[in-house]
Amino acid sequence: NNVYFVLHNLDLGLWSGKTIMNIYRLAGIATLGSMAILIGAFFFEYVLGYSACKMCIWQRWPHAVAILIGLILLTTRIKSLSAFGFLSLITTSVIGFYHAGVEYKWWEGPSSCSSNINTEISATDLLNQILNAPITRCDDVVWDLFGISMAGYNGILSLILSAIWLIIFLNKEK
Repeated sequence: NNVYFVLHNLDLGLWSGKTIMNIYRLAGIATLGSMAILIGAFFFEYVLGYSACKMCIWQRWPHAVAILIGLILLTTRIKSLSAFGFLSLITTSVIGFYHAGVEYKWWEGPSSCSSNINTEISATDLLNQILNAPITRCDDVVWDLFGISMAGYNGILSLILSAIWLIIFLNKEK
């Protein structure tokens, strides 16, 4: 398998356990990565005043799970927990990429947090629909850097962190 070959030949000492970059340090890096992403999200929301939409909140939960898994793995040294770290980060990565697609109008998002307003209803029902619409919609890019939204960055960074969890899981070190 080409992916295994590439990962195996990175040779950062990940496979032998004989260098300073052992699986427990990698678990620490992955755990700190999720912590940094969550701290960043809370900073943007509570310090800079960017409101989080429903899908933004969905992306946070897998990071919280990955942090918990990382702390348990680092405490107990049960390496098989890394599979759950991988699944958590892949989950938030998929949600992040999906959310970015919704923000950039590549596909529709959930009707519960997008601006899909049905105009073929009575004026009273339309007004109620508008008044009950979420304040922060999932289909708006509220911040971006180099054309990539926060959801897009979450997708990218979480994919990188999930690769770290996968390396830990595939590593032969006990």
